Amino acid sequence: MKLGAVVLTMGNRPEELRALLDSVAKQDGDPVEVVVVGNGSPLPPLPEGVRTIELPENVGIPAGRNVGIEAFGPGGSDVDVLLFLDDDGLLPGTDTAELCRQAFAADPELGIISFRIADPDTGVTQRRHVPRLRASDPLRSSRVTTFLGGANAVRTTVFQQVGGLPDDFFYAHEETDLAWRALDAGWMIDYRSDMVLHHPTTAPSRHAVYHRMVARNRVWLARRNLPALLVPVYLGVWLLLTLARRPSKTALRAWFGGFREGWKTPCGPRRPMKWRTVWRLTRLGRPPVI
Repeated sequence: MKLGAVVLTMGNRPEELRALLDSVAKQDGDPVEVVVVGNGSPLPPLPEGVRTIELPENVGIPAGRNVGIEAFGPGGSDVDVLLFLDDDGLLPGTDTAELCRQAFAADPELGIISFRIADPDTGVTQRRHVPRLRASDPLRSSRVTTFLGGANAVRTTVFQQVGGLPDDFFYAHEETDLAWRALDAGWMIDYRSDMVLHHPTTAPSRHAVYHRMVARNRVWLARRNLPALLVPVYLGVWLLLTLARRPSKTALRAWFGGFREGWKTPCGPRRPMKWRTVWRLTRLGRPPVI
């Protein structure tokens, strides 16, 4: 089983990027072919054998990763599995690639694997990095309904069947959009606690566009993927959750601005999931209303 890796970077973490690439090169088994995409920035010198693409402008996370996918042929068809790794992450073990090969080979229905993200200093996995509602035990592997964008592996047949990440999302919820389409096509998603990416503990709200993008893309996600009956339920639940978290007035203003934008702007093609997929998501522990 042939593996490739896509790393998206803004070019502002050259030391971390080099450490990540070194950790990929140390993986057991056949070498993992790597493509580094410079998202609107020039790339620093990189190890020999690493392929590079420099985009003239920042096109956002999903569009940048899609460029990396296509670097491996249409839908990534030159390889069997693609790893997506944050440029400030690091694979502490040398067996991650081999564990991926074994997992996909053993389960033909498995389409996506979400790795466990752990802080390199404390070993702590943030609750938000466990892609399920029951997130108190990050060391428990399970089937899940979404995955982590900068620490995952995807069977390239998934891209060829359901398409890539939604370019226009730019940042936030693009993984869930792909996950729902993959699940609707019959694929499964696993969270694997034994496949670890070291990554410094951060808060998503550090991004200036966080609150607007989260709200706008949440609306787009629902409009694109949910049966019409569930769209207002899903968005109503998230509105109540947002208010319950008592964000600052500035954050709430940005959130409502993004929420309105999500209704007023095109969301891309609408392909509502089947009701049996809704039931499938519910059986997996996360009905698509939360």
